[in-house]
Amino acid sequence: MTDRNGTIDILVSEVGPRDGLQSVKAVMPLEAKKAWIAAEAAAGVREIEVGSFVPAKLLPQLADTAEVVAYARNIPDLTVAVLVPNARGAEAAIAAGAHKITLPLSVSETHSLANLRRTHEQVIDEAIAIAGMIRALPANVRPHFEGSLSTVFGCTLEGAIPDAQIARLAAALMDAGCDEVGLSDTTGYADPSAVKRMIHLVRGVVGEGALTGIHLHNTRGLGLANALMALECGLTTLDASLGGLGGCPFAPGASGNIVTEDLVFMLEAMGLRTGIDIDALIEVRAIVAAALPGEAMYGFLPDAKLPLGFAPARQMEYL
Repeated sequence: MTDRNGTIDILVSEVGPRDGLQSVKAVMPLEAKKAWIAAEAAAGVREIEVGSFVPAKLLPQLADTAEVVAYARNIPDLTVAVLVPNARGAEAAIAAGAHKITLPLSVSETHSLANLRRTHEQVIDEAIAIAGMIRALPANVRPHFEGSLSTVFGCTLEGAIPDAQIARLAAALMDAGCDEVGLSDTTGYADPSAVKRMIHLVRGVVGEGALTGIHLHNTRGLGLANALMALECGLTTLDASLGGLGGCPFAPGASGNIVTEDLVFMLEAMGLRTGIDIDALIEVRAIVAAALPGEAMYGFLPDAKLPLGFAPARQMEYL
């Protein structure tokens, strides 16, 4: 794939400032969020989900998302992404200038009611309204609109979700006006076989070009294995969180996104270009740790360090 900075093979989308921070009790100061985002962008991260436009009473950790978006938009070549729960949130995201908007649609209606307080039909109505807002904008300023199929690999409240229901909702999101759909392992239930099967199922409904990304958790230790399968199936965007921060506060037991540092190392070791400087990425952990004292951070690479003589993909081309 090609981004605004040149050619990369895999887009690693950092979701820590949203998914990570919504799952911790402490509220990270605005200046620390800015420092985190700026440092990751300087390390070469091309896309960062910087927050979510949800009511502050529900997630006070993300109450300053509009200010974060305004700051991040000034960072050259960075795609500023946000999550929105409804059309009101999307209106705020558009006003703030977000480049990418994601609306989560949980394929588990029980989880949808717990997370968004909306039925499937109501979420689809929100998607239709959001798509209408975006179409009303000049073409050159329209944000990219993704519908995320949450709990697609299973739900802690309902268990396995029927394939027919997943397929119907994926089609409904595209019919509503989404530019693409994404897969989200909200509860960490996925395994490599399930990832392969789900990609085949959803692409069979929406087409190959409308499914390029996946959001994985490492709840049961299969995060990187699942990411590898997603790559083998042709996906080119992988979500990850610095230090493995994150989860879903409305899905019991849904802990831990895959670790950005470990994911980038795996990709670069495989010869896939991410455009990210691993050493600089690891240094960003100090900013987050200082702003969230006592909060656990995960990852094997930061402790083990890079192997002796390790050459990133961008250097392998010249060896």
